[in-house]
Amino acid sequence: MGIGSKAGGNLQEWQRGWPIVVAAMAGFSFFSVLLSATGLFIEPLEREFGWDRATLSMGPAIATAVTALLSPFYGALIDRFGSRRLGLPGVAVTMAATCMFSFASCSKAQWVMMWIVFGFILTSIKSTIWTTAVAGAFNKGRGLALGLAVTGPAIAQTLVPPLGNFLIESFGWRAAYVWFGLGWGGVTLLLCWLFLTDAHDRRAKAEKAGGAASPVVVLPGLHKREALRSAALWQVAVSSFVVMMMTIGLAMHLFPILTEAGVPRGHAAWLLSLGGIAGIIGKLVTGALLDRFRPNWTGSLTMGVTSVTFAVLIWWLDSMPALIIALVINGYAAGSKTQITAFLTAGYAGMRNFGMIYGLMSALVALASGLGPWIAGKVYDATGNYEPFLWAGAIACALGGALLLALPPMPQWEDEEAPA
Repeated sequence: MGIGSKAGGNLQEWQRGWPIVVAAMAGFSFFSVLLSATGLFIEPLEREFGWDRATLSMGPAIATAVTALLSPFYGALIDRFGSRRLGLPGVAVTMAATCMFSFASCSKAQWVMMWIVFGFILTSIKSTIWTTAVAGAFNKGRGLALGLAVTGPAIAQTLVPPLGNFLIESFGWRAAYVWFGLGWGGVTLLLCWLFLTDAHDRRAKAEKAGGAASPVVVLPGLHKREALRSAALWQVAVSSFVVMMMTIGLAMHLFPILTEAGVPRGHAAWLLSLGGIAGIIGKLVTGALLDRFRPNWTGSLTMGVTSVTFAVLIWWLDSMPALIIALVINGYAAGSKTQITAFLTAGYAGMRNFGMIYGLMSALVALASGLGPWIAGKVYDATGNYEPFLWAGAIACALGGALLLALPPMPQWEDEEAPA
């Protein structure tokens, strides 16, 4: 295929698929709204109920653990029914679950139960829904499409703090939960109603238009047992797990690492925000690179380069220029790891059972995200510093990048004929 035909195919994909990217971006953002807003509610809840901060901040950890446990099962449902059939009711029930927190009382047991219920419901709009829809709509432009879709959490992290603070100060914390649920959730539901489709919907529509009486959607890709035996998918899984575990652990402890090294709190906060800006850039640039070069090369470089950040924190913690470079690199990579995992999973597994396979991948990522901060804390408690953790992070990220570099070329998936 020539360059011109490739560019034409990419343009056709975007003409057809840009609404799906918009819907997925909104879905990603709504998934992150309440998790991003947790800190805003700590002070008013503490003032009203007199709870300790450990209780007030445990909610996101509970919800994340529940979604990790349920992700593979929900991914299998997505493979069977498609993103639209599950995503629309998922957004609606998540709106109700967000509003539910406005009825919180002084019972800690009720608070914990609310977050368990919320985690169960939040699974219905987890990343698997949105990545399945986007990955199925794009082939030549898949990397950039996923990069744009996963900017949703960054949008939430940017807008939620000032918006949430305004709502709490103007209307109270109970009303703020309702505004987030009905307002942000309502916009998301509208965009998904208008734009959200996936490969199942398009294939069924095409077959109906062709006169098939009972269309059966058969997407190309690995069967479940083939996926479990795929060395390439295991390499992606192990790389994603170790890199996410170490980098999320670093992210949660980065502020005390900097301040304990003598960096003023104001400068440390500025450095962290610089990493956030680099993360947004990283999503878009990595998406474009995934579409233009061998994806495992881009993934390997992005995953492996994070070892530089750990090395700088070991040897050059007293150099502000080195810190700026290291945290920009870390932020850039942090904004790209999820889309790299999704892109490589779609490429090596195909779309036949993508929901279940990526559900397993995202469960591993969630487990790694919980283990990393705990390991970093245990290392600090045992040794009085973070240096052993930083050494482990430098080695683990380099190995994670090497695993992706060793991946074979991606298969070219061909559409299969649906059985009569």
